[in-house]
Amino acid sequence: MSFVLYAGDLEHLTAKVQQGDGVYSLLRRYNLNTSNCNIEYFKDINGLNSDLSLISDKSYKLPVFIYKYNGSSIRSTIEINDWDLARNIQSFNETLYTNGLRSKDYREDNILWVPYDLLYCDGSYIVESESKKTISYPLFGYKHEKVEIKDSKLKGNVYYIVAGHGGPDPGAMGKYSGVTLCEDEYAYDIALRMARNLLQHSATVQMIIQDKNDGIRDEAILKPDKDEICYKNQKIPLNQIARLDQRCNAINALYKTNKKKGVKKQRVIVLHVDSRSSSQRVDMFFYHNPKSKTGKSLATTLKNTVEEKYNTHQKNRGYSGTVKARNLHVLRETYPVAVFIELGNIKNPKDQKRFILKDNRQAVANWLVEGLMREK
Repeated sequence: MSFVLYAGDLEHLTAKVQQGDGVYSLLRRYNLNTSNCNIEYFKDINGLNSDLSLISDKSYKLPVFIYKYNGSSIRSTIEINDWDLARNIQSFNETLYTNGLRSKDYREDNILWVPYDLLYCDGSYIVESESKKTISYPLFGYKHEKVEIKDSKLKGNVYYIVAGHGGPDPGAMGKYSGVTLCEDEYAYDIALRMARNLLQHSATVQMIIQDKNDGIRDEAILKPDKDEICYKNQKIPLNQIARLDQRCNAINALYKTNKKKGVKKQRVIVLHVDSRSSSQRVDMFFYHNPKSKTGKSLATTLKNTVEEKYNTHQKNRGYSGTVKARNLHVLRETYPVAVFIELGNIKNPKDQKRFILKDNRQAVANWLVEGLMREK
């Protein structure tokens, strides 16, 4: 069990290292993001060397600040105006209480724990070593967060990857062997795989929908949850228009910032899973803004790439994917060129194999990234 360390005006939560613990496992036990931002702060406050080795049974400061809760609100306690940030801090405290890492609710003992990363980390990747050519992207999960840079083919390009639905809305649902498959989980996994591939080619990638706990998963059945957030640390609303506006606003704010930096190519890729009659098998199809010639060109390039891959790997299968113009909210309201992709029918048994098999999810990500790389 942890306890509070008071050091003048600075207070940190501390925890005793269990046998076999490393920095990552210790932070994960406390539901803390293992971003470079958090790791570096953990190293600094504990005076650790670069190897980050821990001593068993020794107590270490965690990247968590201790505030005396004022009994009124989280926002007034830590002097912030951000409702979504306050809700994330509340959720953090409630989760640790539920998991037995807090003996009392913060509203009972008036002690509020505030993770360092929620206040000071933006979730973006950080170059660890130019010589190693690796970066860390914690959203990919412990097994996949270290990304080796292969080349610089997409250097200077910015991609906003948007997995459909999330939070309170699971999206389309289908049944597989009596288990429910949820659109948001499979779209998110493929989105992460796409993002990782793009990073390998030196692109700048921003995941608009994020789940700090999931990462890239290899299981066939991806367990659904409702803790996804929208960049940056925003709780996803249930209302559809509010949800779409939220992600469009996030993209547009980032677009403006990157445009000021001189970025020439910025693209939005939106991933969804369709829901139709279980008897209807569909191929991936692509939508673009009716007013965007570049969007149509990109959608066509992606469609042609996928069709080419099927013709190579599954000869005589046939491919019926399409490219169409649609006045969809996210295509209409985002500033960068955008493509909306439906990945298949979650209710169709054959289409389900495109989702439940990890190799197929990876193949879809590979093909879509190859299509992006073909864009002129």
